[in-house]
Amino acid sequence: QVQLVESGGGLVQSGGSLRLSCAASGRFSSINTIGWYRQAPGKQRELVATITSGVNTNYADSVKGRFTISMDKNRIAVYLQMNSLKPEDTAVYYCNAEGRRVVADFAVWGQGTLVTVSS
Repeated sequence: QVQLVESGGGLVQSGGSLRLSCAASGRFSSINTIGWYRQAPGKQRELVATITSGVNTNYADSVKGRFTISMDKNRIAVYLQMNSLKPEDTAVYYCNAEGRRVVADFAVWGQGTLVTVSS
């Protein structure tokens, strides 16, 4: 069983910064793609940023230039540095990871962490 534990959400004023963390635990061989999605009230879950093979990054247009995704050197944790936050960034942020175990591939979600940006 692979689990993701997120941390780092909270309340911040517009223009401020937050750093989200997500760590994977359990039995797995490797993580191929890991990243962040968010869901605002009344809206569908959307991609924020992902990182593949530890180096290839992908960002939503709405966060390009403000958010930076990175992985630790052991490639079991992912971070999202969020700068110049806007009220429209308010959402529950979910970590998602896809990778391989000995017997099968896996895809898991974290429990979510709330980010609130006040104007």
